[in-house]
Parts: sequence; C-alpha cells; structure tokens
Amino acid sequence: MSIQQQHTVDSIEFASRDEIEALQLSRLKWTLTHAYENVPMYRKKFNDAGVHPDDFKQLSDIEKFPYTTKQDLRENYPFNTFAVPMNQIIRIHASSGTTGRPTVVGYTQQDIDNWADLIARSLRSAGAGKGDKIHVAYGYGLFTGGLGAHYGAERLGAAVIPMSGGQTEKQAQLIADFKPDVIMVTPSYCLSIIDELEKIMGGDASKCSLRLGVFGAEPWTEALRTEIETRLGIKALDIYGLSEVMGPGVAMECADSGESGPTIWEDHFYPEIISPDTLQPLAAGDNGELVFTTLTKEAMPVIRYRTRDLTHLMPGVNRHMRRIGKITGRSDDMMIIRGVNVFPSQIEEQIMQFKELSPHYQLEISRKGNMDSLSIRVELKQPDALTYDERCNICHNLKHRIKSMVGVSTRISIVNCGDIPRSQGKAERVIDTRIAI
Repeated sequence: MSIQQQHTVDSIEFASRDEIEALQLSRLKWTLTHAYENVPMYRKKFNDAGVHPDDFKQLSDIEKFPYTTKQDLRENYPFNTFAVPMNQIIRIHASSGTTGRPTVVGYTQQDIDNWADLIARSLRSAGAGKGDKIHVAYGYGLFTGGLGAHYGAERLGAAVIPMSGGQTEKQAQLIADFKPDVIMVTPSYCLSIIDELEKIMGGDASKCSLRLGVFGAEPWTEALRTEIETRLGIKALDIYGLSEVMGPGVAMECADSGESGPTIWEDHFYPEIISPDTLQPLAAGDNGELVFTTLTKEAMPVIRYRTRDLTHLMPGVNRHMRRIGKITGRSDDMMIIRGVNVFPSQIEEQIMQFKELSPHYQLEISRKGNMDSLSIRVELKQPDALTYDERCNICHNLKHRIKSMVGVSTRISIVNCGDIPRSQGKAERVIDTRIAI
C-alpha cells in the first residue's frame, strides 16, 4: 500500500507537526480535566503539587503536573483509578502482579474501538492488509497482548488465527498447515516456534509461508532481530505498548521507514523523556526514561506515566509523528552487580556475537557474604556441536567480552541445545536468588 493510499485510510498519520501539536494541546486539556474531576487519586496528586488543569496553556505546561507510577496504580487497586462508572466499563485487563498487586486497566467501548483502530493502523503500517492470515501467539486473557492483537487484526480485515501462547509443537504444525502470512508474538517465544518449525521443515523454517513478524512485549536486540529474520525468512518489526497506557499498539515500526524505531501514534499518546534520577525532562535525542500521557482514554486516563523503559525520541521519517529509539533496558529490571548497572539486553548483545551460541540464556544473580556474582547459562545452537576445549574457549572469550563491554565479571556455562526452559510468552531471563534486605 502506498503512502497516498494509507493517507486516505487514516490521514492523521501524515498530518503536519503543527496539526499534531494542536490536536495534542486540545486532547491534553480534556485529559487533565477528565482525570482531575473523576479520579480522586489525580485530584489529590494535582492539589498536592499545587497545579490545576486550568494551568495547562501550552504543551510544555505538562511538565508542571505530577508523574504516575506503577505503585500509584497498585495502591488504588482494583478500580479506584477508573474515571467512569462501572456500567461504562466493558473490559478489564490486569498485569500478572508477580512483583506485587497487579495493575488493573479498564476500557470503555470507545477505548476498545480506539485500541482496535491503532492495532489495525500498526499492522497496516507494517505491511499487513485485508486478506492476510495473522497467527496470534501472544497470550490471551488478562494480558493485553492476545486480545489487543486479535481485535486490531480483525479491524484490519485480516483472518485471525487465535493460537495464544503455549503448545509450541502445535503452533509450528498449524503454521505449516494454515500458511499464515503474519505472526504476532514475543521475540523470545518466536525462537521456540522456529526450533519446532525447523524440526518439521527439514531444518529450514524459512520455507514456511510467513513473510512478516510483529514482535513486542519485551526488549530485543538487533542481533536477535537478524537471527529471527534469517532463520524464519521474514521481515521482523517492533510493536510497542504497555497495558497501563493501552496495550500493544502505542507505537509501531513502519515498513516504509525501515527498521528505524517505532513511530508513536501521537494523536493518542503524548511522549516525554526524563532523567530517571532527577526526574527532569531531557532534551530531544537524549537518552532517558520514556513517559506517556494518554490523550483519548476515557475509562482510565494516565498522566505522565513512568514506563521505566530507557530510550530516546527521534523525529519521524515518512510521518511527522516522533519515533522511539531502541529500548536499551528498563530502569526497574536493571541489575546492579557490584556497583555496575547491567541490563539483560547488554548481555544478550555479547552472546549474539558468537555464531555457535543461541539466543536462549538465563542470568542468575547470587550473593555470598557481601559480594554479588552473576552467572550466565547459554545454549549451543546445535546439540553436542563443540568439544570440551571449544566450549571452554568460547566461555573465556564471552567472559572477556562482557567484562570489556559491560564492565562486570561473570561465570559462564554453555549447555546443550534445549537445556534452558522455553518461554511461552515473555522470557524469564533473570533469576535473582539474593535475599532482600
């Protein structure tokens, strides 16, 4: 589909910067008022900060308003952040709550319609269209991934295969039998599906029908993108989202922009970058923590939500909406090892420098006395492919690369193909056995 054809479908995508900012100004005024008048949490936060929605006159005035954190949402569990009566709520999603109370999100019918429209826009921008078959391997249920992708793909006019996560052998067999054009899945779980596809396709998963993958829900490196594209024979693009803001579809890498970072759908979400240490806004292009304010959410508006994702903003390419740089990690999954800040994606980047190693790995942090240590288990690509001496040599070289590039000493063990448990959704990359003090 050409840019002109897309324009006729959703013209705001290609609006001028002035038009986008005028729309954001109007919608931000509505959102701030809506939150203040209908959510006690926001009324108190605004009052405590000495700010009122009437103080918002220009876009930069958003900096006067307080941030929202995941803890704020948990403290108002389950429904105290909703801005509309329960009889207007038509769906409820929630996070897993593995680190505390789950964060709960409600949607009105208009919220669901907007979400479906944005997923459809994202898929269209990635190169999918009506008549495609889309295999959805995101988890269904309280997680926003499966149902968000499902409704958006249907809104696009595609045929949805609602597989969800798990049953990896069956996933691969249905891909071989149903011949879908597009897969929507986490990048880590895609590796498991590729392993199964290679078993039933004579070692070459690129023989399958897939031409496009839309990957989200976790950070992934360029090396992992190359691995997936090469083995599966597809174009792999990044979709960004988080349940507290909407779900997947907040931003999307577009086919006409290349692998240049997801375009933020700025008619629905206002982005900022702040310092995670000082909480002060940063200049355009600076690396920091991504913050979002929703512009159209009825059921649960969020004001300056701290995503904890570390990235930077970039200007648009074929659109005037800004883009997100590669997510380099999260400020709340950062590991501190003997005073060194370490992100799993930094380790993955070094692992992927070795052609003998697969992207399946686990990091274990332990503590003996007052000393933290990091152990890494990583798989071979092929079972029993290396001698003992060859494994030792790779361990030594990988350990050296991580020390040089990341700045932390590690213990590394190479295990056989299949020894590390496979994810059926987001990968469990880090096991922290330290006792919290």
